[in-house]
Amino acid sequence: MIHKFQYILLSVAQTFFGMIGLKHSRAFARLLGKWIYLIIPIRKGVVLKNLAIAFPGKTALELRDLTKKIYSSIATVFVEILCIKSMTREEMIANVSFPRLELVRERYKEGKGVILMSAHFGNWEFAAISIGLQLGFPVTGITKDQSNQFVTAELSSLRTKWGNKAVKLGVSIREVYKALKSKEVVAMVGDQRGPSDGPRVMMFGRSSAAYTGPAALALKTGAPLIFGAMFRKEDETYEFRMTEISKENLPADDNEAITEMTQRHTTLLEDAIRQQPEAWLWLHNRWKY
Repeated sequence: MIHKFQYILLSVAQTFFGMIGLKHSRAFARLLGKWIYLIIPIRKGVVLKNLAIAFPGKTALELRDLTKKIYSSIATVFVEILCIKSMTREEMIANVSFPRLELVRERYKEGKGVILMSAHFGNWEFAAISIGLQLGFPVTGITKDQSNQFVTAELSSLRTKWGNKAVKLGVSIREVYKALKSKEVVAMVGDQRGPSDGPRVMMFGRSSAAYTGPAALALKTGAPLIFGAMFRKEDETYEFRMTEISKENLPADDNEAITEMTQRHTTLLEDAIRQQPEAWLWLHNRWKY
């Protein structure tokens, strides 16, 4: 029953934000972010812990001000996702620019597929949807089910609204191999915390368990691995900045090579966070162990 109630609230919110439009929805989100920070600061302890690790030189006041911006950014991304249902194709394209889109086109022509990896940075949902529209062919996105099956179904509908494909994380390996063999572009987020007994990389000067899936897939299939981050611009649209992860000078050992490639894209993520720290989803306990 509670899942149905949550879905009804979601539908009402989608209708409301669809009526007032994306611009006014973003203004509402900024107020919502302030309210969440003051009244119900979700996982505030985790956010402050992470920020203290990443920015040890910042004062308590600076960390507090940054935390406020983080909650505002989270609220904005959440509201933007709710707006997708009412957005037009033209709006989605206009809201994300890809300065290096030709990089993806060039690698795609090589016939090995492309692994496009992003992070929970900016609006990652906009990135996956818009790049499919601007490339002119579908992108296969790796998704994770929510605890609420109705919400999961709705998110899947939004992600595939303009032709993209969605593959559930539980069966993703088989489907990803199939997609890359079919020379498709596969999109995934890769900033999750890895298992405690898995490979570790350095992030903000501290050892962190890492998710090595993108690097392992790139080395096993020969597909290029491109990392991208969604930077919010002053006009509130986004710019998706991409860099190909080099496969040069990797260790001979397969496991060590995977760890090294993972370190390389983790370093790029760290660089992006340093440029726009409020854009990352600090609610994730990256340094749990």
